[in-house]
Amino acid sequence: MINMQSSVTPPMRALWALTLVLFAIEAVLQLYDIGVPGISRRLAYTYGAFWRPLVFAEVEPVFALQPFTMFISHAFLHGSFLHVVMNAVILLSVGRLIVTICGEARMLALFVLSAIAGGAGFALFGPQELVPMVGASGAVFGFLGAWKRWEFIALRSTGRSTAPVWKFIASLTVLNVALHFGLGGTLAWQAHLGGALAGWVLAPLLRAPPRPA
Repeated sequence: MINMQSSVTPPMRALWALTLVLFAIEAVLQLYDIGVPGISRRLAYTYGAFWRPLVFAEVEPVFALQPFTMFISHAFLHGSFLHVVMNAVILLSVGRLIVTICGEARMLALFVLSAIAGGAGFALFGPQELVPMVGASGAVFGFLGAWKRWEFIALRSTGRSTAPVWKFIASLTVLNVALHFGLGGTLAWQAHLGGALAGWVLAPLLRAPPRPA
């Protein structure tokens, strides 16, 4: 396991700000769900969700940069209040570890890069239909991937078994498969996979060097 003990608590302002932004956006979209005029979830999805056909130029974008901006903007939109709560819980709990190990700036970089990788995973393996993909799950799984890569490195460097890491990954895989079928195939496991792989690969590069005594 990774040693989390430190005499100094790193600032978590960026992590909390990021989480509050996710909640604020969903709160606005909730107004549409209860019938407040002038707010449109459909419009938000049209401009900000990830649309796989846009990657392959199968449909026309609403604006010129949409095929690029959607790789990040989709992570700030969610399908429901429960959806954003689930992502926020993991984001805050694992995000504290990420900030402790590599700092706020690199935590934000990991969020963005994992979101992009989540979009790439959905583009490569997602359904061909014109359906929107939203949610910070790709970025969240990037956090999980980085966490487990750091744990893997720590265990291997001390000669201990890395079995706990592989058991966690296996359990997470089984959970994703179960949720995919339980939710009628609507779970964007492709984004989860892309984000997790990004976090796993990027983890050694993002870790901050040790401070001198």
